[in-house]
Amino acid sequence: MYVHDLWWGDTHYRLALTQSILAFAHMFNAVTHYQIDYADLSLILALVRGGTLARAAALLRVDVSTVFRAVRRLEAALGQTLFEKSRAGYLPTGLASNLAKQAERAEQALEAARIGVEQGGEVISGTVRLTCTDSVLQGLLLPALAQFMPAYPALTLELSTSNDFANLSRRDADIALRLTKAPPAHLVGRCLGPVTYQVCASADYALQHPCHDWADLAWIAPDDFLPDHPTVIWRREHLPGVRPRYRCNSMQSVTELVRAGLGVAALPDFLMGDGLQPLGPALAGHDTALWLLTRPDCRALRSVVTLFDELGRHVRWLRS
Repeated sequence: MYVHDLWWGDTHYRLALTQSILAFAHMFNAVTHYQIDYADLSLILALVRGGTLARAAALLRVDVSTVFRAVRRLEAALGQTLFEKSRAGYLPTGLASNLAKQAERAEQALEAARIGVEQGGEVISGTVRLTCTDSVLQGLLLPALAQFMPAYPALTLELSTSNDFANLSRRDADIALRLTKAPPAHLVGRCLGPVTYQVCASADYALQHPCHDWADLAWIAPDDFLPDHPTVIWRREHLPGVRPRYRCNSMQSVTELVRAGLGVAALPDFLMGDGLQPLGPALAGHDTALWLLTRPDCRALRSVVTLFDELGRHVRWLRS
């Protein structure tokens, strides 16, 4: 009943929720007289999320037998199997998985409507997919998100870490934070400033090796997964005889090994601090830039534009 009580709220959310439910209702009307509703979608979503009758019952706040009977009734009404019973629990069929995704959209639209009613206006809602490297995630993105995300309770983020632009190109992500001097021409965005690199060590390691030649130190470096990284190119040019003692597949891992006192490495400026100290000036001619990027078609989505603008503002502030 409370679902209908909220429908007098913002028209945008009312339509979003209605269309989410009716999209599948119309599809099933073509093959059955049963009309699927929000309660059915909630049931399917709970069993997909829970995986067992007991966990689904807990999510729905009913008993196990109620869930069991409801699933059997719904499958009979649709004339199709929604779940396969196995030792691991209830496994959703392709149909149930698709219905669960639609149920999540309806759930998000309903939550946005509730927040809109509470706040007395429209709210930013939806899911935005964001990608960056693990070092950017730890050094810049997480501190920025902590500053503004509490103001957007209806906005959902899906975060993934990657070292290339394929996520945006394949439409696997909506926004990317990338270190590059030349972002792909098919993407749009803004430069958030230069990023420099310095050779660093932990305070303890620096004390233990005060006057050593850099070539004699234990080096920590990205492995062959990042062959074109600015720090790799610099080391090959200036320390061609050095063979790193530790190789890592990410700059965040490199940073953690340096912080643990295992050696030295050239690190980006935003990962400095926390007991790390530079052993020399910035590496001249081997800097890069931080870019905030998106696809042109995403500029029509309010959720993406809002997150894009907030990230631009707060990441710039963190680097100022």
